[in-house]
Amino acid sequence: MKEALSVLCLVLLVSVLEAAVTKPKFGDFIGCLRYRTSPENPITDAISIADNTTTFLSSYLSYTKNKRYSSPNFKKLLAIVAAKHVSHVQATVLCAKTNGIQLRIRSGGHDLEGLSYRSSVPFVILDMFNLRSITVDVSSKKAWVQAGATLGELYVKINEASQTLAFPAGVCPTVGVGGHISGGGYGNLMRKFGITVDHVVDAQLIDVNGKLLNRATMGEDLFWAIRGGGGASFGVILSWKINLVEVPKILTVFKVNKTLEQGGTDVLYKWQLVATKFPDDLFMRAWPQIVNGTKRGERTIAVVLYAQFLGPADKLMAIMNQSLPDLGLKREDCHEMSWFNTTLFWADYPVGTPKSVLLDRPTNPGFFKSKSDYVKTPIPKEGLEKLWKTMLKFNNIVWMQFNPYGGVMDRIPATATAFPHRKGNMFKVQYSTTWLDANATETSLSMMKELYEVAEPYVSSNPREAFFNYRDIDIGSNPSSETDVDEAKIYGYKYFLGNLKRLMQVKAKYDPENFFKNEQSIPPVRVM
Repeated sequence: MKEALSVLCLVLLVSVLEAAVTKPKFGDFIGCLRYRTSPENPITDAISIADNTTTFLSSYLSYTKNKRYSSPNFKKLLAIVAAKHVSHVQATVLCAKTNGIQLRIRSGGHDLEGLSYRSSVPFVILDMFNLRSITVDVSSKKAWVQAGATLGELYVKINEASQTLAFPAGVCPTVGVGGHISGGGYGNLMRKFGITVDHVVDAQLIDVNGKLLNRATMGEDLFWAIRGGGGASFGVILSWKINLVEVPKILTVFKVNKTLEQGGTDVLYKWQLVATKFPDDLFMRAWPQIVNGTKRGERTIAVVLYAQFLGPADKLMAIMNQSLPDLGLKREDCHEMSWFNTTLFWADYPVGTPKSVLLDRPTNPGFFKSKSDYVKTPIPKEGLEKLWKTMLKFNNIVWMQFNPYGGVMDRIPATATAFPHRKGNMFKVQYSTTWLDANATETSLSMMKELYEVAEPYVSSNPREAFFNYRDIDIGSNPSSETDVDEAKIYGYKYFLGNLKRLMQVKAKYDPENFFKNEQSIPPVRVM
């Protein structure tokens, strides 16, 4: 009993000391914010103090996309600053740093492990969603886009300016531009044009000293690092200047399903042999998922093939008949449309949906877990069958997405940007599972680990590569408070391969005290 009381007293003492450390510093932090911003751009309305009120919770939840983290840790989260002006960002960085408070930066809230809005040490969230301006210059085929804009907003703005300009980014319209681009975001134009970071020509960033830098003032090292190395290890991305790409007036898309009973395994095996060899104009994603079978209560796997071709349907039909006749593609499966309308198609909106839907910012988080892999050689049919068997053991929604490489991705050097996964990859896999009930979390996470283990013999190794934007805490992580270099090398090599060394050097040069950190950030290491 005495021992139990002693432990309880110790716990209470620690929490009192923690509160004593945090509260005065937090008061200083708020005072500092007001001191460092001007009456012309007041920051008061941008600050939400962390408390259990509906107002604060709605501010927290509005960009919390993973329901696993929908309950804020009030012992650690002190406030949210929803910056409305660049000076608010500068002040938040400086005031957090001088008061020993950690900073988490959230653009769209799609960090798959919630690292942009949670920590186990006292912290504030810097929300970027108010900073969402986009300017498109058709004559130079360039655009400036702020970090808090979404991909949907960017696509609408491009479409308002031109029918034949596009940007090679992702298919989820609610993703925030800041994190998507800095992590090497990609989309269905990647085989023709590469990925987002291949088209960034300038950027604005707030550094650890609160300075507003652009490409010229930050230098080429830092500019290289934030294109694929994730921005949150180096500063706060404010905006990107991007090159837009020229696309034809007419593109063709299709979506075709093949269940296992219809020969889905054979089709997917053959897809692996041709998907990277298709003309650069063709991108075809394979998406195995669980569907209901023909009999009541029966479940099976459907291999869903989504394709996009930069040209007319007849030309696409000729390619498919020659390269993948087993798919049995029919002309009526193909739909010709503008590039902009393909963004609605890929986001699963029916034909005729008004484009304004891409401006929506829905707040309907679900429970989910994702992982990633890179595949260098075809997965044999028996390997695919093992994956199906494991998927069918899930009680909830589960899918794998195979995204083909080849094309221009084989021709851009791995060191051109911090994003390293280029030549030698056949496709990237995203595994994902979603569920509705918090009680299913433990089982779902365990099943996902099992699926990942079953895939191990068929994917890259030494290291087993991973995609930074499909954040996965299982592949290695540090505590919130410190960045152990050995641990960082474990996840760092998986995400960044040989580029990790340069990323660590850039970090040591621009943030030597490691202010910008999270559980999977880059450590500052001067490599001799």
